[in-house]
Amino acid sequence: MDDERAELERLLDEELLKPVFQPILDFRVRAVLGYEALIRGPEGGLLSRPDQLFGAAARCGLSLRLEHACREASLRAFARQRLAGKLFLNVTPDCLLDPRLMNGRTRDLLNELGIAPNRVVLELTENQQITDMPGILEALLHYRGRGFQIAIDDLGEGFANLRMWSELRPEFVKIDKHFVHGIADDRIKFHFVRAMQDLAEIGNASLVAEGIEREEDFVCIRDMGIACGQGYFIAHPESSPVRQLPRRTLSALDQQSLALSPMTGGPGRLPTARSLLKAIAPVPMHASNATVIERFEADPSLDVLPVVQGSQPVGMINRHSMVDRFARPFRRELFGRKSCDLFMDHAPLIVDQHATIQELAMMLSLAPRHYLLDGFIVTGDGEYLGVGSSHDLMGMITEMQISAARYANPLTQLPGNVPINEHVDRMLAAGSPFVAVYVDIDNFKPFNDTYGYRRGDDVIQTLARLLCEQVDERLDFVGHIGGDDFFVVFRSVDWEIRCWEIISRFAEAIANLLGIDERLRGGYMAENRRGELSFQASPTLSLGAVRVAAGECESHREVAAAASAAKKQAKKRARTADVEPSGGSLFIERRRLGEGMGAGLPRPLVN
Repeated sequence: MDDERAELERLLDEELLKPVFQPILDFRVRAVLGYEALIRGPEGGLLSRPDQLFGAAARCGLSLRLEHACREASLRAFARQRLAGKLFLNVTPDCLLDPRLMNGRTRDLLNELGIAPNRVVLELTENQQITDMPGILEALLHYRGRGFQIAIDDLGEGFANLRMWSELRPEFVKIDKHFVHGIADDRIKFHFVRAMQDLAEIGNASLVAEGIEREEDFVCIRDMGIACGQGYFIAHPESSPVRQLPRRTLSALDQQSLALSPMTGGPGRLPTARSLLKAIAPVPMHASNATVIERFEADPSLDVLPVVQGSQPVGMINRHSMVDRFARPFRRELFGRKSCDLFMDHAPLIVDQHATIQELAMMLSLAPRHYLLDGFIVTGDGEYLGVGSSHDLMGMITEMQISAARYANPLTQLPGNVPINEHVDRMLAAGSPFVAVYVDIDNFKPFNDTYGYRRGDDVIQTLARLLCEQVDERLDFVGHIGGDDFFVVFRSVDWEIRCWEIISRFAEAIANLLGIDERLRGGYMAENRRGELSFQASPTLSLGAVRVAAGECESHREVAAAASAAKKQAKKRARTADVEPSGGSLFIERRRLGEGMGAGLPRPLVN
């Protein structure tokens, strides 16, 4: 114990702690959000690993002193390397109440280092029990009031951090690596994380998936729509961390899933950040403030100036903020010759050129308000390309929403014929195998005539809801052709099971819409087309399915024709009383099966 204490005090007195930084990737904009600061002791020493360091500090009663030293060392190293984005600092509940953090000393250090408080995220760890929750809530209110953001660590590791989430309302929530590792192959883990994602959306928090080590898990997390990721697949913790995403990470990001949204901005076109790019010549970080002022004065239309270090963006300067500062007496004389990084935003919104418009809009809706004024920097492979404005983004989104509404079915709000055709054409162009399913309601007209259009609309809306519930929203597409006709594009490998589930659920729903007598008889008495009273069967479904392999079709017209023919076969089977016990008919066009067509379907992200 004495040797341990002596070694720990030596490390603290001689400032031998070594900070390392691990990047946190923002999936939404394909860029580094910031870095988590971790700590190491001298290599080969008695206390080289973090568990050894903090274990010794706990035994020696030096935990708060060690945390304070880690915090200061991390801040100084972060500032010294001029790292972009946010800094995630690990703190324990006791540390939040430490006078050295509360008395303004950390704020003074941030001012000295030129780090804005809104760039610092206090990451609350659960390695000690919270005994004073009201005190912690009051402390967090204090820190938030000064611009800090809050994160909680290891969600799912225990019950306590679920309570912390509900009471602390953090800006970031980190998912425990247990639920991340192997998520691509584990359905239970997938649904746990999906539930966390639903909670995050309600609480306006961004999820960070920790411990991503495999490409399959990386792609699964990305396709689920999780905001951020962290782990060895992205980058290891380093004392001089990567500033650009590694090639393998970029390659995995480039495996873009086909968009399922009808808001595509036109046939075959998927709007991205590059669509909004304006090429503005950046200023180097060593440029003087006087040079920046001259740029703004020479070009009245220039609202922002990006700042680069080499070819990498590191900041953004806002015209109004800069001019306001220099309008005060003696500011030009005092700061004109100093580097422009003095007044720039060190954590601008940086997005990859392939980030979608929807991802950009989500980022800006959750970001601090000043991003709406400054806009965003657009990069390609981590290098500066230009800037985009929030005004242009909102204009494009409005245009896309008008276009989507124009082609949506008014009853179900599902994509209509135009977006259905566009999606099928995108699938064909990408060479992605899929299954096209034409869905039609049998015996719908007599039901609609007998019970009225309101009940008929209920049936159509019920089918629309069932279709959306039974497909995999990450992979499949549902469209409404019109009337009682729907079109589903499946990429799920269990599509046939899903089809039978749709038929079965629809039969149950129809039974609930009918009276007891009608249910027992399987139909009702109504006038037929000749005006004669006759027995009418309850509405059922006919599904015609066609499997389309890569290269088999050239346009949506061929796919539509094949699916329509399959649907007619399904209806023919239903009319000849060859109806399945589930109350509907599924016809699969097997003549189109070729070598490898079935095997060519994509493997699901979750088995």
